[in-house]
Amino acid sequence: MHERAAHTLERLREFYAAPAAPLAGDPAQRAAELFREVAASVPAYAEFLAEHGAGVDTPWERLPLVTKESYLRRYPLPRRCRGGRLQDSDTVAVSSGSSGSPTVWPRSVVDELAVARRFEDALVHSFGGDRASTLVVVCFALGSWVGGMYTAAACRHLAAKGYPVTVATPGNSVEEILRVVGELSPRYEQTVLAGYPPFVKNVVDEGARRGVDWGAYRIRMLLAGEVFSEQWRDLMGLRAGMPDADRDSVSLYGTADAGVLGNETPLSVRIRRFLAADPATARELFGDSRLPTLVQYDPMTRFFESRDGTLLFTGDGGVPLIRYHIADEGGLLSRDDLVAFCRRHGFDPGDGDDRPFAYVFGRSLFTVSYFGANIYPENVAAALDDPALADDITGRFVMQVRTEADEERRFCVAVERAPDRPAPDAAAVAGAIRAALVRLNSEYANYVPAAYQAPLVEVRDPGDSEFFPIGVKHRYSR
Repeated sequence: MHERAAHTLERLREFYAAPAAPLAGDPAQRAAELFREVAASVPAYAEFLAEHGAGVDTPWERLPLVTKESYLRRYPLPRRCRGGRLQDSDTVAVSSGSSGSPTVWPRSVVDELAVARRFEDALVHSFGGDRASTLVVVCFALGSWVGGMYTAAACRHLAAKGYPVTVATPGNSVEEILRVVGELSPRYEQTVLAGYPPFVKNVVDEGARRGVDWGAYRIRMLLAGEVFSEQWRDLMGLRAGMPDADRDSVSLYGTADAGVLGNETPLSVRIRRFLAADPATARELFGDSRLPTLVQYDPMTRFFESRDGTLLFTGDGGVPLIRYHIADEGGLLSRDDLVAFCRRHGFDPGDGDDRPFAYVFGRSLFTVSYFGANIYPENVAAALDDPALADDITGRFVMQVRTEADEERRFCVAVERAPDRPAPDAAAVAGAIRAALVRLNSEYANYVPAAYQAPLVEVRDPGDSEFFPIGVKHRYSR
């Protein structure tokens, strides 16, 4: 048997035989072993180390950080693969290009297994998918973009492992999704909608307009791509008939660079909901007025570090990444430290999973600055998830700071009207956004003069070509 085939077969056997649990071992040692192997087998990384005066004997904390600019865009794609061979990859995916031009990421079936473990954790420990027949409806875009194909592959691994899972792949077509749900969901005990939060909301809202009884299908949601508020989780729980907020929706922290890095667990959701209700305590913990995504991760497959308020990770793949600076703002917490913090503040979240936590705000390039205050998409989203507004808008928005007459700068927000709904009152939307910003963003409350705190709101039609074009990954700021 070919050496590569033998390795793949061994890894597949390990995955199919092991339960949904963290791998055993020393994470730092495993990361160091991966570093030495990559330094010896990946031509670009060996050259990168030499250019920085580093080698296999360099202490870990002195190894140069890998970034898109310093590494991925400097070396040809084949040289970033083991042996300089792109041809050893099974397939390729591309990033969305949210921070620049798309990047190609080679993959193999072995690379899918670490990602499949995160889907398995969500399916088993949150959704009870080891006991209930489950239809997974992939609502991500299909094609070379990473989300849809990776989700489908990971869930098919779970089906092959013996879970009662069937995967349907309508992609990001609302018509096809509703057709699949109507035809197949009655035949399963639960249905999982997997997609980006705003799009999944569009699916649920459009289904409700057509008379779909979502509660009859025992809906669950597997979400990725952006931070959402706990108000949003409550709203979708109400609309889709999901009564258990701790378990019925799971957010994945994933990137095109390395697949899924971590996932929400019942423990992480309970803690996040406690912090959402107490912004002062959240600010004490995170040092920020925003509420981040809070996930648990397996340090044996994705070794995280925190540096200057941003995250680094080390992980294997078609293009192995050592101390990769992904530019996501956030940090790390041990399970014991975070649980103890909650208990000191009067909330006992239970013990739960032993894995460490990562909290992720996203990338700072999505912020806008107004009177010196940084405004984050999460702050605006918290206002638009209010039930008083949510029926009339999709939840998508674009925020920007424009220069008006006499060089006066104003904070502006374009919001997308929900299909077949009247346009909401722009003044009411502006008032809700102002109230959320003053409550959640201490910079905004203290830096922005009261006369300028209410944004200029413009309501746009669904799919508006300027702000909300169809088929393009949405950006919340300009």
